[in-house]
Parts: sequence; C-alpha cells; structure tokens
Amino acid sequence: MADKPREIKLNFPAQLQAGVYSNNMMVSHSREEFVMDFSFITPPMGTVVGRITTSPGHVKRIISALQDNVKKYEAKFGTILQAEEPKGNIGFNA
Repeated sequence: MADKPREIKLNFPAQLQAGVYSNNMMVSHSREEFVMDFSFITPPMGTVVGRITTSPGHVKRIISALQDNVKKYEAKFGTILQAEEPKGNIGFNA
C-alpha cells in the first residue's frame, strides 16, 4: 500500500515575503551540490541578493518545474525573448 502524501505546513518569514529582484545568475557545482548565486547588476557594480545550494537531483526537478511554467506562460502571454548575455566580466570582488 502506498503512503498517502502528507501536508507540510510552511512558515514564510515576513522578511522574505517581498522577495528580491535578480537580473543575473551564476552557477557552480561539485559532485554533491549545485550553487546558484543570484545577483542584481547595475554597472559598474553588482550585489549578490541570494544563494541557493541544492542537490543535483533537486536541480533536475527545478529545471522541470521552470520548463513547465515557461510553457504555460508562453501559452498565455506569447513567446519570451531570451535576454542578451551581460557584457564584461562578472565576478566576486573580495
């Protein structure tokens, strides 16, 4: 007999509810995890606004969910034009 899915209640902290805007993402990975750094670039500076670290298997689920949502978006609003690659070098300034 298969286990019934259980409901998981999430706490959504007030300081996260507004979200943050990102216009750039850098991805790195190791064997065990992917790291996605989201940043807001306003030349000549940029700021990292969030970092997500997750497993390779979960990255596949994220990609699938994004592809599904892009397909639904384009069916409703039309084709999304891909943004141009940023010009210049983007990297961390330590």
